[in-house]
Parts: sequence; structure tokens; C-alpha cells
Amino acid sequence: MTRLQPIHMILIGVGLMVMGWVFPFLMVLRVLRSSWALNIFSYVAQVAGLFLGVIGAAMYVRLKKK
Repeated sequence: MTRLQPIHMILIGVGLMVMGWVFPFLMVLRVLRSSWALNIFSYVAQVAGLFLGVIGAAMYVRLKKK
């Protein structure tokens, strides 16, 4: 089993945060229909992306410090 590299964690976190921003934006523009599932997915993606990015950044700093 390979460990996820910190830079990959940061990039995945940024991608999730962008998805968590784009979907509500498209719902406001009425490109996508707002639904409970899409709203919950957008929220979870944004929060998970934030946590994954922060953890990845902390791991990156820890590895570069050594």
C-alpha cells in the first residue's frame, strides 16, 4: 500500500474545494437544479477538501523541516 504524498493531498484538497464552490455557483446560475443530495455533496466536498489540504500542508512542512 502506497502512502499519499503531501503534494497530492494538497492538490486533491484544492480540487474538492473547487468542486464545493463550482456546484453552488452553477445552482445559483440555474445551470444545475438544486437538490438536497447536491447541496450535501458540495458541503462535504468543501469541508473534506479543506481538511485534506491542511493535513497535506502540515505533512509537507514536516517533511521539508527534516
